[in-house]
Amino acid sequence: MNPTAAAASLLVVWLGYFTALQWSVVRYRLGIVVVLTSAMVLLATALLRRWRLGALPRPVLAGALVVAFVVAEAVPFFSHADAGHRRLLAHLVAAATLLAAAALALPEPLGRLTAAVVAALGVVAVAVATIAVVPAPRIDVWVTLQQAADGLAHGHNMYAMTWQNSPGIQDAFTYLPWTAVLLAPGRWLAGDVRWALLVALLVGLACTALLAPRAADAPPAPRWSALSLGAATLLALAPGAVTQAEQAWTEPLLFACLAGWALLVQRRRAWWAVLPLALGCASKQHLAVLLPVLACWPAFGWRRAVASGGLAGLLVLPWFVVSPGDFWHDTVSLLVSFHPIRFANTWFIAARTELGWTPPFWLTGLVVLSVLVGACVAVWRRRPDLPELLGWLALVLLVANLVNKQAFYNQYWLVGALVALAVAASPVSPARRAAAPSSQPSSRETG
Repeated sequence: MNPTAAAASLLVVWLGYFTALQWSVVRYRLGIVVVLTSAMVLLATALLRRWRLGALPRPVLAGALVVAFVVAEAVPFFSHADAGHRRLLAHLVAAATLLAAAALALPEPLGRLTAAVVAALGVVAVAVATIAVVPAPRIDVWVTLQQAADGLAHGHNMYAMTWQNSPGIQDAFTYLPWTAVLLAPGRWLAGDVRWALLVALLVGLACTALLAPRAADAPPAPRWSALSLGAATLLALAPGAVTQAEQAWTEPLLFACLAGWALLVQRRRAWWAVLPLALGCASKQHLAVLLPVLACWPAFGWRRAVASGGLAGLLVLPWFVVSPGDFWHDTVSLLVSFHPIRFANTWFIAARTELGWTPPFWLTGLVVLSVLVGACVAVWRRRPDLPELLGWLALVLLVANLVNKQAFYNQYWLVGALVALAVAASPVSPARRAAAPSSQPSSRETG
């Protein structure tokens, strides 16, 4: 497949995936599940056949941004804002997307860099406007994060707190503690944890832009490539940005941790990469499923994977020691026993809705375990480079989402973010740039 066709195919799937996700919030449709499943099949095929994306031509990238502009204006998105403010927010996203597309008309490399900067400024503008228009979203995630930050400031244990005026969960903090710790400064300094999520998203986007592979003896600049800038631009302006900013979903924090991990590994700082990975694992439970895959990747290795898990455990330990019963209830047993959410677009909900059949827990667990084992074996035997490794991580999380009883835009967004990181880390094809030695770590562990 030639580079233009490969890039066009990727962007068609990307836009279909995120357009379906924008429409999916508080809405189940079998068609959405079909789109997400198709994306999973294509991702698995790309990994097994080792398809490569060597270029992201400007006309193709600009075309994708124009389509994203149309999606921003035409496809409904969920918000607690009134109709007038929703249109204003949609116009703001659309304007940022169109400006980024127009910036690509500038000469290289200025055009791509300008588009990425415009996209980042668009992220800031959308977040500022969204927080101003919806200062108190009616979602338990925001309420619990806000009040957990207040509790931390007074030395309270968030796992023993009861939330006031929460529209959903009243007496549980369902995240691991470092979600609250890392997001609390947004509440303390600016009154809202969503400001900290904005910072996390910008950090993740910056790491994405800097993820371009470089030779060991490469000059210090530029630190980006056409692919890394394009990937950062596309992720920043992915459909659903308003809902993501409004609802205080925590995946941008996990994205920042994983992007920081990827950047440090690529820069041959694999032991330093343990820190952001541990912070991510100490923030949300499902990142732990990635550790076995990373342990099987020789460039990171089982020692660093164990160190990451061990450090995450140490970071979480104080809250467990203070109240093990509350901690276990909030972070494990409540989630396992929680009722299915009828508007989650997953295979589990599709089976219940379309077939009247509830898949047993052991079956969903077996599917995830099978994909996880398959990914571990593939990574161990094939010794992939960083882009392919990120693709395997995305596939594991995507399947885990699809079999879940409660997976939504934010969980699927993180899968897209991992794919964006994989694109950013991919080497530009020799046709677009003189071939240079890769800056990827070797197949053996590096320091």
